[in-house]
Amino acid sequence: MSYPLLIQIPKSVSLSPPFRTFISRIGNSTYHAYSRQRQLSELFEYAACSRPHSISDATTRIRKNVSYFGINYLTLLGGVLAFFLLSHPLSLITLLLLLSAWIFFYFFKPSEQPLIIFGRTLSNSEILAILVSTTIVVMFFTSVASLLIYATLISGAIVCLHGAFRDPADLFLDEQDGGSSSSFFSIANAASITSAHASMRDTVSIV
Repeated sequence: MSYPLLIQIPKSVSLSPPFRTFISRIGNSTYHAYSRQRQLSELFEYAACSRPHSISDATTRIRKNVSYFGINYLTLLGGVLAFFLLSHPLSLITLLLLLSAWIFFYFFKPSEQPLIIFGRTLSNSEILAILVSTTIVVMFFTSVASLLIYATLISGAIVCLHGAFRDPADLFLDEQDGGSSSSFFSIANAASITSAHASMRDTVSIV
């Protein structure tokens, strides 16, 4: 005697065109961004360190250094975040499962492969509501949210401290060298544009 499946999930999205485009754009943007990473000798040049004259001077320094050392600061954030998550394996596994759920069940779910639970086909809005509710529960009732906040605060404090005391007078802050920060934002743009396209496609197909 055979029993029907309670949950029928979509097949793997690894071969779907939007997913391939997403991975390709993320890979290209990341490679381009990190190829413009500044040398550590330039980042930690002792002779260029001095106390800011005022809060306004410190703010100006931070803004210029973030524009110039943006990729280095992003690497710092990633390192601190990795340290926190690796020191809490359960939180790391929880975060990976949560991200996988968003990728497989919403952003890159093929429109022709619906998600069926207890014999009922879920619409995109219902899937979104379930994922948002699950994310809120996971973030605020586990240590995942606190780890992300702590890592961001610590990285932000280090960036502000370095940016305020690193005199950017010797840096070539022209439009061309400012490409490190734009390369950083292109990584996020690649993800957001591809994800928006995928979700819009699913919405149109339902309508």
